[in-house]
Amino acid sequence: MKVVLRQDVDGIGRRGDIVDVADGFARNFLLPGGQGLVATKGVEAQAAAMRRGRDLREAHDRQAAQAKATRLAGTTVQVTARAGATGRLFGSVGAAEIAEAVRSQKGVELERGQVRLDEPIKAVGTHEVPVHLGLDVATVVMVEVVAG
Repeated sequence: MKVVLRQDVDGIGRRGDIVDVADGFARNFLLPGGQGLVATKGVEAQAAAMRRGRDLREAHDRQAAQAKATRLAGTTVQVTARAGATGRLFGSVGAAEIAEAVRSQKGVELERGQVRLDEPIKAVGTHEVPVHLGLDVATVVMVEVVAG
């Protein structure tokens, strides 16, 4: 059955896409949940309008993400944490602390989910931290952890 997606559905498609799915999946999941409409001639025109709107929003969001990335590229933020004599932190510095440091020191709003740490920082020093701003836009921020 051909269905126009009204919102993004993981593994199926994005808003405005016309997809061919199993009849049962459409009847039992997509249509009752309001996530899709049966693709008719009138609905296909609506799908084209959805895709145009989605593309415009993505272009705007990509420009905003690129602007953030250029402001953050090559910058260093400083985070103060309690540390022992050997330079090992008593706690750790996580994504939330880094996002707050970027906001307060650079004026760039980040969500902690955009800061991609494999594991929290547990030592004093300078660390490279990848930041994913969405829509395949990423940069690296240097985080200098100092004992305080």
